[in-house]
Amino acid sequence: MTLLKTLIEQRADPFIHKHSDGFYYFTASVPAYDRLELRRAKTIDGLASAEPVAVWHKPDTGPLCELIWAPEIHFNQGAWYIYFAAAPSREIKDDLFQHRMYCISTRADNPLEGNWSEPKQIDTGIDSFCLDATTFTHKGVLYYVWAQKEPGIAGNSNLYIAPMDTPDAIEGKPVRLSIPELEWETRGFMVNEGPAVLIRNGRVLLTYSGSATDENYCMGLLYADENADLLDLASWTKVQQPVFQSDFDNRIYGPGHNSFTIAEDGKTDMLVYHARTYTEIEGDPLWDPNRHTFVKPIKWDNEGLPVFGKPSVND
Repeated sequence: MTLLKTLIEQRADPFIHKHSDGFYYFTASVPAYDRLELRRAKTIDGLASAEPVAVWHKPDTGPLCELIWAPEIHFNQGAWYIYFAAAPSREIKDDLFQHRMYCISTRADNPLEGNWSEPKQIDTGIDSFCLDATTFTHKGVLYYVWAQKEPGIAGNSNLYIAPMDTPDAIEGKPVRLSIPELEWETRGFMVNEGPAVLIRNGRVLLTYSGSATDENYCMGLLYADENADLLDLASWTKVQQPVFQSDFDNRIYGPGHNSFTIAEDGKTDMLVYHARTYTEIEGDPLWDPNRHTFVKPIKWDNEGLPVFGKPSVND
């Protein structure tokens, strides 16, 4: 077998978008959690040496001055959007983990050179901890998928979906798709987060991550028929076992918070994810910077569902 090499060190929650201009665009959480950073290259491997550009820095005070997490860059309806989560200062909220979701946008051809808008909060209608937003367009509808804590439901976060009125605002009432209820979703913390969407083989595939961000972190899968009503919970099937998890034999731990991109051949689907290479974490795993970005090709089974294999194996 071939052991994976790290694509980019100390970049968690990685997201890679291949655009129509032929460039790959990369963003991720940086260890300082203090800015939104982009890089671009003509190849996936080229992202490793591409010069990062900080397109936005957090303010010193206010409602989004702490813990800038999980950015994603999307090109929606003619403009670039970076969706991210941020927490308020302790002067506003006693609990540091009070994230809300925001976006910034630019119409520049090259988003690394764009003039970005001021952040706009995306209101879900539920005033609670929320993060990890992604978007996708299906049958002409732009959808927003994210993780949020809902009052009255145990755990840290559930998964929700809603159509978007504009790329910076949802419409209608959110639909809850999944809660952390299975054993592998509730190790350390009860978590469903980090959704990512891939539409293949007649299905809308929605991966997500569960459990604490140590070696217990792993990926799950929901899927729906591509012609189904995606806003109907009954349309979705939840796989009962994790689809991607720690490989203790080869020392790749806590793989998750993935995204999807396409290889240079224009055909091969690629899984983008972060993982650690050790388990001896001192203190809270969130403050350990060594979650690294990895990329590997996806295989498919006879039913057209993705096979992610082991995080340490590239073939």
